[in-house]
Amino acid sequence: MPTPKLVICGSIAIDRIMNFSGKYADMIHPQKLHVLSLSVLLDEVHDTHGGVGANIAYNYASLDESPILYGSAGPDAENYINNLSKKGVNTDYIHRSKLPTATFNVITDIDHNQVGGFYTGAMADSKSLSLKQWAGQEVFISISAHDPETMQAQIKEAEKFNIRTLYDPGQQVSSLSKDNLSSGAQVAEILMLNDYEFGVFCARTGQKADEIKSKTPVVVTTLGRNGSIIEGSSVKSPIKIGIAKPTKAVDPSGAGDAYRAGFLYGYLRQWELVKCGQLGAVLASFAVQIHGTQAIYTKAEVIARYKLTFNQEIEL
Repeated sequence: MPTPKLVICGSIAIDRIMNFSGKYADMIHPQKLHVLSLSVLLDEVHDTHGGVGANIAYNYASLDESPILYGSAGPDAENYINNLSKKGVNTDYIHRSKLPTATFNVITDIDHNQVGGFYTGAMADSKSLSLKQWAGQEVFISISAHDPETMQAQIKEAEKFNIRTLYDPGQQVSSLSKDNLSSGAQVAEILMLNDYEFGVFCARTGQKADEIKSKTPVVVTTLGRNGSIIEGSSVKSPIKIGIAKPTKAVDPSGAGDAYRAGFLYGYLRQWELVKCGQLGAVLASFAVQIHGTQAIYTKAEVIARYKLTFNQEIEL
């Protein structure tokens, strides 16, 4: 059976990643949240290429694949898009907007907790990103965080055209309506969120976690330094996935996106779910080693770290 083509709907952004050596927990006073005023002294500032969709595509292409990146970028991202194309990402479907490329600014503390702000820019100019052109084709769509209205339209199209889908609302989980979030989980073959986002998802939809997991075939919750857990209606019992240790833990930005790329690589090849999660963990470990979201690594390095971590051979 041929491997479906991966189409990644998601943001393309230019990130500013900042770090400080303190802890948010020591600086935020719960009784004063209504008048919150917080400033930190930064130790490092890095401007990097990013965006959820672009990060997933970059990591998937690092495994010598050619995913289709389906997003919107401004004229200031031409060099970025060219670099993605050289990496192996199919950038032919990217919408060229006249607006500046989206920008994500995030400050990370020593415990890898993050506070960020996202300027949508060109991402908001994505109403033309319809899934209709892939109706009836052997594709798998990842609907990851980008323009909320476009995400909502794409979920409806995925259902209408019966397109296999990963629903990955990410940090847009707070921007999407109850009905849209619920529809996404119902349509999706895979629902993937981090632990915090899944809590928000449950609160906004008014559903309990077990209720969601009983309806969606595969539900993956990433847990940061605690690994991930794979559940869902098609999963007999929860599958716990540990982390793959990086050479050095520098910054967690982009680790979740790398995990998604690794998971999808295995999933679309019909691997066992535990193996999919383990490959996701290995790719995530490379992202943690750098400032930025797009680490440089080879397939040989992935294979070696997979064996070192999980004591198993893997073929890519």
